[in-house]
Amino acid sequence: MYQRVIAVFTGNRAEYGLQYPILRAINSHPDLDYRLLVSGAHLDPNFGSTLDEICADGFHVDAEVKIEMDAASLFATAQAIGSGILAISRVLNDLKPDMMVVYADRFEGFAAVTAASQMNIPTAHIEGGDLTEGGALDDSVRHAMTKLAHLHFTTNQQATNRILAMGEEPWRVHTVGFPAIDLISEGRFASAEEVVDKLGLDLSRPVVLFTQHSVSTEFSHAAEQLAPSLAAIEMLAAEGVQTILTYPNNDAGGQAIIEQLEVFGAAHIPGTQVCRSLGRHLYHGVLALARNPSLRVACVGNSSSGLKETPAFGCPTLNIGSRQEGRLRGQNVLDADYDAGSISAGIRRCLYDDDFRALCRYAENPYWLGDAGPKIAEVLASVSLDQRLIRKRMTLKGEMRDSWFR
Repeated sequence: MYQRVIAVFTGNRAEYGLQYPILRAINSHPDLDYRLLVSGAHLDPNFGSTLDEICADGFHVDAEVKIEMDAASLFATAQAIGSGILAISRVLNDLKPDMMVVYADRFEGFAAVTAASQMNIPTAHIEGGDLTEGGALDDSVRHAMTKLAHLHFTTNQQATNRILAMGEEPWRVHTVGFPAIDLISEGRFASAEEVVDKLGLDLSRPVVLFTQHSVSTEFSHAAEQLAPSLAAIEMLAAEGVQTILTYPNNDAGGQAIIEQLEVFGAAHIPGTQVCRSLGRHLYHGVLALARNPSLRVACVGNSSSGLKETPAFGCPTLNIGSRQEGRLRGQNVLDADYDAGSISAGIRRCLYDDDFRALCRYAENPYWLGDAGPKIAEVLASVSLDQRLIRKRMTLKGEMRDSWFR
C-alpha cells in the first residue's frame, strides 16, 4: 500500500517535545510514513545530546544533519542558516519526501523550509502566526517561514487570523491547538515519585524550574540580563527554595549564559542544580507538581513553555524581560524586569500567594484544543499534492488609487 512520505525536521530539544505528538500521529496513520531529520542542538553534547531522547522514544532517525553553530554571535547564526540549507537540501534530495513538516521560528527550521520550498517540496509549518515582539528575531523568522510554507497549523485563533491577514489562502490554514497538550492531557509525564528520585527534590520545600534564553537583538547583554535572575535564585535558596536551572537554546548569546550557569553550579549553593536538559518527560513532570495544591511550584525565566505549557498544569509562571512580549498568555503569568528585587518578589508571589496560586489552577488555558497531532496527520494524508498546493496565491492584492496601493 502506498504511503505518503513526510519528512519531519527537528533542530532542538524544546521543538522535539512539541513535535512528538505529530510524529506519533504520522507514524500511526495508515496512509503516512515519516522520515526524521535531526539537527542543531540535538547533536551537540553541550546541550545534552537529546538525540538519545529521540531514539529512546522509539523513533528511527533517518538523517543526522550537522549545522555548525558556536552559540556566540549573530554572524554564527547567519553562517549556520547557510550551512543548514546546504546540508538539508542534500538530505531532501536523497530522501525525496512528498511533504515536509517544520516547527515554529528557529533558524534551523528556517533553513529547512527554505531548502524545501526551493525544491518544490510542499511544507507544513506548525505554530505560525504567533507574536513575540520583545526583541527576539523570532517574529521575523516565523513570518518568513509562513510565507515559504504551503500549509499552516496554528495553536490559536489569533494566530490563524494573523496568517490570513498576511494573505495566505484560508484553505491552507488550520487551527489545531498546541501539540504538547496532546501528551499533557494523556498524563504522559514523570510522576512525582520519579521527579523526586531523579532530581533529589524535597517536596516539603518550594520548587522553581528556571530557564532563561538570550534575546537575539540584545544577545551581547545575555550575561548581564541573567545576573539578576541568579542573584534572586541565590537569595531564595537561603530561604529554602529549591531551583532547577536548565541550559538555554543554542542561540547567539547562549554560550555566555551557559558559562554563567556553570559558574553558578560550581558554587554548589544548597537547593540549586544546573541541568543541560531535563527532557520533555521530566520537564513536564516538574510542572505537573503544581497540580497538587499542597506543593509550591513555579516556572521562571523567559521560555515560551512558561506561557504555552504551564497553563495545562495550573503552574504559576514568572516571565522575565522582553523576550515573550506580545505572546498569547493565560492568567497564570506574571512579569518581572531584569532586577533581582523584582524577580524575587515575583517568585515569592508565585510560591506563596495562595489567591494567585488558586487562580492559576483554574484559569482558562488559551492553547487547549486537544488532538493536534491526529488533526495534523489527517490533513497531511488528505490534502491534494498538486499544483494548487505548490503555487501559492496572495489573497490581499491591494487596490490602486492615483498610482498608489491603498
